[in-house]
Amino acid sequence: MPMILDSPPPEEQSVDPIELRRRVHHEADVVIVGAGILGCAIAVALGNQGRSVILLERSLKEPDRIVGELLQPGGVTALEKLGLRDCLEDIDAIRVLGYDVIYYGQEVRIPYPESQDGAPKKRKRGDMEKSGGGRPEGRSFHHGRFIRRLREQAMTNANVTVVETTASELVRCGHTGQVLGVECNTKGEKDYYFGHLTIAADGYASKFRKESITQAPVSKSKFWGLELIDADLPMPNHGHVVLGDGAPILLYQIGTHETRALIDIPENLPSASVKNGGVKGHLRNVVLPSLPKRVQPSFEAAIDRDRLRSMPNSWLPASTNRTPGFILLGDAMNMRHPLTGGGMTVALNDAVLLSELLSPVNVPRLDDTKVVLKQMQRFHWQRKGLTSVINILAQALYSLFAAEDPQLKALQLGCFRYFQRGGNCVDGPVGLLGGIIRKPFTLFYHFFAVALYAIWIYVASSSLLTLPVRLVGSIGVFWKACVVIFPYIFSELRS
Repeated sequence: MPMILDSPPPEEQSVDPIELRRRVHHEADVVIVGAGILGCAIAVALGNQGRSVILLERSLKEPDRIVGELLQPGGVTALEKLGLRDCLEDIDAIRVLGYDVIYYGQEVRIPYPESQDGAPKKRKRGDMEKSGGGRPEGRSFHHGRFIRRLREQAMTNANVTVVETTASELVRCGHTGQVLGVECNTKGEKDYYFGHLTIAADGYASKFRKESITQAPVSKSKFWGLELIDADLPMPNHGHVVLGDGAPILLYQIGTHETRALIDIPENLPSASVKNGGVKGHLRNVVLPSLPKRVQPSFEAAIDRDRLRSMPNSWLPASTNRTPGFILLGDAMNMRHPLTGGGMTVALNDAVLLSELLSPVNVPRLDDTKVVLKQMQRFHWQRKGLTSVINILAQALYSLFAAEDPQLKALQLGCFRYFQRGGNCVDGPVGLLGGIIRKPFTLFYHFFAVALYAIWIYVASSSLLTLPVRLVGSIGVFWKACVVIFPYIFSELRS
């Protein structure tokens, strides 16, 4: 443990005493573990409220990851509320205007909607120029560059001290069990940091998750990533979802010359077995032929050039934080399939909401455990207007887009035909996906509208001979829709 001085050295007499307490005594109002998206955002938000914050990070080198590269419009809005919009500048970020869904070679454009309900939005003069035609926009970028900018904002905040150290375990009060801080390892030396409140935002492989919740993440597939150079995308400034016989493929530009390709590969997939050439064999033999012809040259070059990297696609429902003195946030607390790119949008909106609930007006003293726990109960339920929509949509869409049985295939076709209808059939779903529409009932409505439309297509496409069989089969299609969505709805109703 670092030596605590009775008084600062003469050269530090002019230093802010609160900052000195963070650097010398390692004490603050809040200790945050993890300087990722959420850790940096909540550190800056609390620091702007006058809270004293220590932000701990294992490595301050620019990270190199294959996820966390697409920020939906709802995330951009949250970033603006946090005063961090400038973090999207000077990182070669790409404007994202919506999606291009490619179903067995057929395309449908899905732009972000103009308003929360999909109705035409009345615009003032000049709005078109400010917002790119009146519609909200997302951004895609290299994950590490965005993290670097967020960390720079945290480091320049007068109330935040950033420390490179490895947090190893929580420090608890021996009598009450309340969390008092964290034990760390700094350059081989044991170290301690103390705060009235300790926040763990240490990602999907969190070492502190078990301290707060018993549920473990469930992962049944991985996203394998490639970086394509100068790829000729069918629809620039759009995310691309390629659907075919296998699991979905995502393509989106992350820089002037770079495009990310994410290929979902379920566990124990025969075409990715060692006998069939492993993952590279699957990419070359199965994925490559299913891509648009114009993308294939850059994809094949990436297979030959790139090192293969993967990230697990995990599902973890949120739980209420009930541990005194401790809060679990971000992917450590709640995960959904990254197919819809909603992770950063959830994280940034959580930072906005939590900073409001823990503001000095609502919680004058962060060591008032009862008040903090009461606010965390509110946080759990108030965040669901957005997060339940994104969580359920991500899992349900993945089930449809990775369809393997006839009922799911029928729902997949119905979903694509539903998008082709345009209007609210596009604005509603993509508004939900983009974090623009925050109405769980709207998700419920569109999902079952897709299911009923899929049943109509399923029955109408039959001949007179097969009509009775299709009518009976339509019950199975509807039942499959219920099986897909209701478990995730019930998981969001848990506390």
